[in-house]
Amino acid sequence: MQLLPVNLAYFLEVARTGSVTEAAHALNVAPSAISRQVAKLESGIGVPLFARHPRGMTLTEAGSRLLAHARSTETESTTLVEELRTGRGAEARSVAVACSEGFARRLVPRAIADFRRAHPDVAFRVDVVARQEATRRVVEGLADVAVTYTMGPQHDVRVECAVVVPVVAIVPLGHPLAGRDRIGLADLCAYPLALASPGTSQRELFDIGAQLEGITVRPALVSDGLAPQYEFVRAGGGLALVGDLGDTEQSSVTEGVTYVPVDHPVFRQREAQVQTATGRRPSWSATQFTELLVASLRRDRPT
Repeated sequence: MQLLPVNLAYFLEVARTGSVTEAAHALNVAPSAISRQVAKLESGIGVPLFARHPRGMTLTEAGSRLLAHARSTETESTTLVEELRTGRGAEARSVAVACSEGFARRLVPRAIADFRRAHPDVAFRVDVVARQEATRRVVEGLADVAVTYTMGPQHDVRVECAVVVPVVAIVPLGHPLAGRDRIGLADLCAYPLALASPGTSQRELFDIGAQLEGITVRPALVSDGLAPQYEFVRAGGGLALVGDLGDTEQSSVTEGVTYVPVDHPVFRQREAQVQTATGRRPSWSATQFTELLVASLRRDRPT
């Protein structure tokens, strides 16, 4: 059942297919009806939504922004219809979470376990993705909430919570740096390093800090996965970096490593954020779980 306004539904199909003819075929309506509704939408908004070409149509910048809104509205409508039909409301639906790997290790699954103790009928899907992809999934309605690292202001999502997460070095037990209260980049770079790939937020900031310090670094291991980095450290290959989400002290013995804070102002440019979509009606489950995530991130923030 379609709850979108007719002109928005027609716009969405043209955006998907890139053609009035194909959109008309998919919706089983006349192409002229599609063209009229799209033209009416453009006239009402006051800007063109498509660039017309001999072989199809492509979105303008305004059209791309409207597409994100239309997708969000479509997702919300589908969810509402499902809740109305089942009669069970938000308790019956699942919650989709997109997060980068650091949050998927403990913070997110622990929050899910806590939530399900009170609401066992709610199911979850967790997608571990790159930081920009987590945000994109929320914007496009593919995830209810994202937990990710960011640098700079965010304009396309609602930031429910933002905290600066310190960076710590992962150090083998018994290592010369293991007993230090904190270390600088020069201390860290005196040993072989496992680092994330260029383009990740932590690596970007590390490279900036090293450049400011005049340090040249050739990583011994480059991996975006935390598991290879931890095993590299445990095996005595060197050191690695990770965000301190408040659980490093309690996990050091079981993981066979210890953690030492890395003291450099460059790492304060990165925030951990809980993000939701703007202009979309979240389900009760998504709203309540987002509140739990926010409380968990703030509680686990080291002092």
